[in-house]
Amino acid sequence: MKKYLPPFAVIFTAILWSLDGFIRQNLFSLPSFLIISLEHIIGAIIFLPLLFKGWQEISSLNQRGWISVLWISICGGILGTFFYTKALSYVNYIDLSVVVLLQKFQPVFAIALAAVILKEKITSKFLILAVMAIIGGYLVTFGTSSMKTWDDKTIIAALLALLAAFSWGSSTVLGKHALKRLSFKTVTSLRLTITGAITFFILFSTDQYEAIEKMTLSNWAYIILIVISTGSVALFIYYYGLNHLPASHVTLYELFWPLSAVALDWFIRGNMMSTAQWFGALLLLGSIVLLTREDSLGQTDY
Repeated sequence: MKKYLPPFAVIFTAILWSLDGFIRQNLFSLPSFLIISLEHIIGAIIFLPLLFKGWQEISSLNQRGWISVLWISICGGILGTFFYTKALSYVNYIDLSVVVLLQKFQPVFAIALAAVILKEKITSKFLILAVMAIIGGYLVTFGTSSMKTWDDKTIIAALLALLAAFSWGSSTVLGKHALKRLSFKTVTSLRLTITGAITFFILFSTDQYEAIEKMTLSNWAYIILIVISTGSVALFIYYYGLNHLPASHVTLYELFWPLSAVALDWFIRGNMMSTAQWFGALLLLGSIVLLTREDSLGQTDY
């Protein structure tokens, strides 16, 4: 059973992230950067004991290791989350599924960078499964609807989602690089601490902290909920999975996000999936099951 835990850890994280959009949309009245700052600062405080425990590892980190940690802290922790949160701020103009577009392109960035930076082998068998997963993820999110119907607000949200896709896709690869030098516990705590410190400095140097005074108890409750579910805690589980799997595989397991997001949209809001979406779900699940089986058998050199 233990051999299946890393793939399921990433899949479980993807399910948590599918909930994130529903939670984060309730904070659309707050500045995006304020939300990012508070969730990372609170998360850094919670995981501070792990930072102290892993200090010996951190003190021996070389230059390339620090570059990887800074990349995932800035691109993954700040820029990716900012672009994603900003896209969700268009809740009054677009549907949540449009923002989930980012998950269709994130594997493209991650797989290419994994081959270049981590020297992971990308064979025809893996590429077939990758194409199946990406097509399935696209169909789950959009069905057969045309992008020609998008207005300017939707296009802006889609571009923001693409920027988030690059930020998170590259962070998956650089996160794997950092995990070669640090434990997943130390990577989680160090990333949260660095991201929290940077956002704290920017928040107070630009006077954006003044918006905190206007926050309601409901706002604080949603931010705390993000931290202990879809934010810092999910990140901890994610790095556990990434520590045991190739980055190129992990980014495909993350495609479980759109499937669960659409399922939740159906359950919570009553939006039933179309035939095309069901077909996409079968493609997505099929490719993920095959990848999970191969990873559990240790056959990760596609």
